[in-house]
This record gives sequence, C-alpha cells and structure tokens, in this order.
Amino acid sequence: MHRKWAFRLIALICVPLLIFGGLEAALRLAGYGYHTGFFDTVDIDHQEYLVDNENFSLRFFPPQLTRWPNPILMEAHKPANTCRIFILGESAAQGDPEPAYGAGRYLEVLLRERYPDDHFEVVNVAITAINSNVILPIARECARHQGDLWIIYMGNNEMVGPFGGATVFGAKAPPWWLIRMSVAVQQTRVGQLITSLIRRLKHNPAGASWGGMQMFLGNQLAPDDPRRKVVYRNFQRNLQDILRAGLDSGAKIILNTVTVNLKDCPPFDSLENNRLPPADRARFDEQFAEARQRQAERNFTAATQLYETAAKLDGTVAELQFRWGECLLTQNHFPPARQHFQQACDDDALPFRADSKINDLIQQAGREFAGPNLDLLNADGALATNGPAPIPGEETFYEHVHFNFNGSYRLARAWAERVQRFLPGPVKEHGASGWASQETCERLLGLTDWNRSLVIQSVIQRLQQPPFSTQPDNARRIQSFKEQIEELHRQMGAADAEASASKIYLGALNHAPDDYVLHENFAQFLESIGEFKQAVSEWQEASRLSPRNPFAFCQAGRLLAHLGQQPDAQIALSEAISLHPRYFEAWLELGKSCFAEGKYEPALKDYDSARQLQPNNPEVYFEMGRTQSLLQRPAESVEHFRRALQLKPDYWEAHYCLGGQLAMQNKVPEAKSEFETVIQLQPDYAPAHLNLGVAFIKENQLDAAYRQFQETLRLDPTNRFASEYLTRIQSLNKRSP
Repeated sequence: MHRKWAFRLIALICVPLLIFGGLEAALRLAGYGYHTGFFDTVDIDHQEYLVDNENFSLRFFPPQLTRWPNPILMEAHKPANTCRIFILGESAAQGDPEPAYGAGRYLEVLLRERYPDDHFEVVNVAITAINSNVILPIARECARHQGDLWIIYMGNNEMVGPFGGATVFGAKAPPWWLIRMSVAVQQTRVGQLITSLIRRLKHNPAGASWGGMQMFLGNQLAPDDPRRKVVYRNFQRNLQDILRAGLDSGAKIILNTVTVNLKDCPPFDSLENNRLPPADRARFDEQFAEARQRQAERNFTAATQLYETAAKLDGTVAELQFRWGECLLTQNHFPPARQHFQQACDDDALPFRADSKINDLIQQAGREFAGPNLDLLNADGALATNGPAPIPGEETFYEHVHFNFNGSYRLARAWAERVQRFLPGPVKEHGASGWASQETCERLLGLTDWNRSLVIQSVIQRLQQPPFSTQPDNARRIQSFKEQIEELHRQMGAADAEASASKIYLGALNHAPDDYVLHENFAQFLESIGEFKQAVSEWQEASRLSPRNPFAFCQAGRLLAHLGQQPDAQIALSEAISLHPRYFEAWLELGKSCFAEGKYEPALKDYDSARQLQPNNPEVYFEMGRTQSLLQRPAESVEHFRRALQLKPDYWEAHYCLGGQLAMQNKVPEAKSEFETVIQLQPDYAPAHLNLGVAFIKENQLDAAYRQFQETLRLDPTNRFASEYLTRIQSLNKRSP
C-alpha cells in the first residue's frame, strides 16, 4: 500500500517536470524566447566584449514599454591597471534628461583629470523607470564582471516601478518571494510563453505605448495604503541582497541616500482622510482655503497658524504640508520648513520621489553592512554642504529628482571624494592636488550653449505634460526655463560664438578622442548650426567607436536621409534595427527614407513595424496616412489621419492632410472644417488659407474665398494659384449684374 502511494507521489512530481522539460526543450529548439541576462557577449575584432542585452527588461515591462541603459561596451576581461566602476540605479543615476551630462560623466572627468596616469572605466548600468526589483538581477550580473567599485543611487521608483504599489507595469506590491519567483520563471522559455499569453489576454491599448509620468495619474496611493509597507519590505530585502552581491564579489561600495527636490516641487497629488467626519471635513476645507488666501496675500504668519490648525483635523494632505513649509521658509524657519516639505513628499499620492522611509532603510542598511568596503554617503547632506541651499530645490534639480548641470557636478564631486578613499596609496600619491572645477569638467564634456539649450528645451516639454502641468507654480518654472533659453540664444548669436563652441569640442576631442559620447554631442551641436554633413561624420565616428550603439546609427541615418542620401540612410537605419529590433525611431525614420524615394509599400511596412512598437504614437499614423494617400487608398488614409488626431487633437499637419483627403472625396464641408482648424492652430500656414479658399469657391462663397486668397498672398506673395483664383473671382464679379 505504501509503495503504491509512493509511486503515485513520484508520478505527480515527475510527470509535470517531464512535460515542462519537454516543452522547454521544444521551445528552445524552435528558437522561441529571449536571453534574460543583462549583458550579452559579442566578438569585435577578435576580442570579447560585454554589451547591454536589449531583451533584459522584458521580464519586468510589456514589450512596448521596455527600457534600456545607455549603450554599454566593455571588455569581458578587465584590462590590467583599470579601476572598473559600476553605477547602479534609475533615471537620476543614469543622468536623465541627458545622460551625456549626468553625474557619471562628470565623475569620469574628475577622476581622469586628478589621476591622469590611471585608467578609470565608469560603466553606467542605470535604467529609467526601474527600481530595486530590477536592479537586483543587474547587480548580481555586475558581481561576475570584476567591478572594483559600485556606486548605488536608487530609491525614487520603488512605488511606481515594476511590482511597486502604484505601478502600471503589472502586479502591484506582491511580496518579495512572489516577485522573485515570477522573475525566475521568466528565465525559462515556458515562463516567457505563459507571460506573453497573459499579457495578450490583459491587453490594455491605453497603456500600450510609453507615456511618461502621466501613465500613472490614476494610480494614487494614500499615505496609509498598506501596499506602501509591502514595498518598503521588498526594498529592504532587495537592498540587502544587492549589497551582499557587491561585497561578496570583492567590490567596494558607495551606498547613497537619495536627495530629491523638496522646496521647489509641490506634491503631484494629495488625498484627504476619507474617514474624517463631515463636520470636521467642512471645518478643514474652510481653514485650508483661508490659509491659502492669507498666503496669496503674503500674510505668512497668519497662513502658518491656519495651516497648523487645519493640520490638526487632517495632516495627511500633502499640499497643506507643502504650503505650510513654504510659509515657514519665507520666515527663515529652515528646520521646521524642511520637516513639512519632507512630509509633503512622504504623503504625495503620486510617489515619484524617494521618501523619508526609503532613506531610513538605506541608512539602516549602511549601518548593517558597515565595514571597510562600504561607505554610506548622505547625498542630501553632501549636496547641501557643497551647494547654495540648506533645503534641496531648483538650484540642484530640473524638476522632482533629475539633476541639472550644477547638481550633477556636485553629486559627482561627492562621489569622487568617496572613490578617492578606496584608491590604493600609490595611486593617491601620484594624483593632482585638487579636483577639476565645474567649468573645466563642462569644457571637457563639450557642454556648449547649444547643448544646454537642447537639454532645457526637453525639460520644458516635460513640464508641459501631466502631472507637472497641474502643479502649482508650474507656469513660473516654465517661464524661468524659457528665459534661460532666451539668454543662451543671445549668447549663441554673439560674434564668433559658433567658432568658440567648435573650439571647445575640438579641444575636448583632442583630450579624449575615443570618447564616443563626445562625438555624439558634437554631432548634435553641428546639426543645430546646420552643418549636416559634418554632423553625419561625427555620428559615424561615434558608431565606429561604439559599434553596438543603435542610437548613433539611427541618427546618422536620419541625417543622411535629410541630405537626400537615401540608400546610405537606409543602410545605417537598418543597422540600428539589427542591433535593436524594437527601436521605434529607427523604424519610423526608415519608413520616411523609403517614402522619400517613392518606395511606398516598403515605407508602409516600416511604419507598421513602428506602430506595433508604439500603438499610441500619433506621428506614425500620420505618416501611414500620407503613404496610403499616395497609394490611392483614401479610406485607409482618412482612417489613419483621424487616428492621429484622436491621439493628438492639435496635430495641425494631420488636420491639413485630412482636409486634403476629404476635399478629394468631395466632402467639402468636412474638408473646410479641417482647414479652418489648421488656421486656428497655425495662422501663418499659407496652403491652409489657399485650400480653405478653394473650399469656399466650391460652396459658391466667393467673398469668403477672396479673403482667403488675399491672406494666402500676404503670407506667400509668390503663390501662383492664389493669384489665379483671385483673378477668376474678380472676373466673375465683373460679369455679375
């Protein structure tokens, strides 16, 4: 009897394992699935290198939302006399919004200038939108690749990243063991197949394309939401295992607390205590409104008292805590002001910033793993001591967590000083006497006014989108950045400004000729001043120095297409796609290049590949509509123009093309409406006035048409069609009785 049950038990265990093993083998033989490691090994000129694996983040993100690090290329076997430094973290560690001028890049220059006889290899493995659940497997791989020093700067995305309490990428706040089991299962091809099927069943078109921080607007977390506690426990466990992996590998570790914008970043959303009795809620609302009024009147003392009174009824409203802190700051009460700014961050219902609990856990881990190989850096304190403000704000950050040029330098300087502590004595003895200044670093990074302007423009675009666009004082911040750009443009317009900027780049490249990022930056500068051919050469040099870098190939291809060199453009863009098959921009640019050559069917296929990667991108539908129009497919063309406008209602180019298609189908009233919309959005676009005039003629509204043709000629005096139409109308008017 016992033997019979034993056989049954063995069967229950072995049969599923055999089925699983057979299916796994079949899937691998069929080529299904992907390599899940962070690094791939490639052979370049008979030498083994490690590069980033574009499929790594598929275990954590849906395919359309996958994230990548900056291009990585390092020798698989670390060269002698090289100090290899890994930077682990999220977007702030990566250097967003422009990694070329992030803290890691400043660190490279600081170390190179102080220790010119030694080689420092800074490998930034940080990725946007990830958190400790993703960083842990990255760290475990870094542990196998001879890192001498790790710099860990993470904590901003714990709530919103994969498996966070407010995430949009899948399960919310499962326990750590379930997360790790899920991640481990997806290392198998069977697990990848199951995950793919589940994602298809749960397909959510609204979340099918990357939408930045506005993707999270519906995922508020109350300050007392139990999912926060689960996330904190998971973070603590992950951080402990990351530190063990690094220390066990023999690496030295600089563990950072996380500094965020407290005084100049209002909370993104506030939630009230819904358990407050109605009478107390009414009193709170009255006191809170009165406090805001007193603050607007600059009666900060009275406002402070009212905020304090209201907080006794409901102190969890993040906006109240922030405004309270503002009032205290105006009265130079710095410690209590900081306390309330921090509380506003902690209670933010859209938690995109590391809160005090995250930093407490980092400090606790620093004490737990204290020893000669771990240095705990209080980043907030370090930046306060080498910066102008006791409470971090816009002197350090662009927005909520991402460092501006000044903040990046100061963080890098704090890192460099800690790196120095771990260097061998002989290295320290032969170093220069001091650290390079910020000005020197930026000159060697090729940071010109043109590049500064491009970065700040990208920040303005970010601030114009939710949730930044709904923050109090956002208009002032945007205006401040616009004024900075205006000042930069004035400097850029000065005599010899372009020559001076070129000289900076040539000097930087002479100093570090093999720095592919410098060549990329130089290419961006050259493009901004209209030197397209030379810009192509710089992109091509960047791709030579970083042959696994799809971005460089894509940008070279884009500019070659702009110069009319379509065959060469398509070669470069195809190379970018071969390196990174999910590279949306490369597919889109390849489609545009084919379109420019009149290859409409291939262009449509490329656009469709782009559409599958970003189903909510309006530009790809616009380009598909244009292509289908030339392929004489009016119904499909109209459908795609309308889809583009659903996604971007103010897309005036799509309105114009849709109007043209409707006019060709003799749907004059609809066409006229589209041209009128174009004129509202783009009043100086002469073709819209011309086509609106034609529509008015078809409706026999000659006076209205006459005015549109006059406006066309005002905007474009050489427009032959407008002149002819005016002559015809004048002739018709003369014949009228």
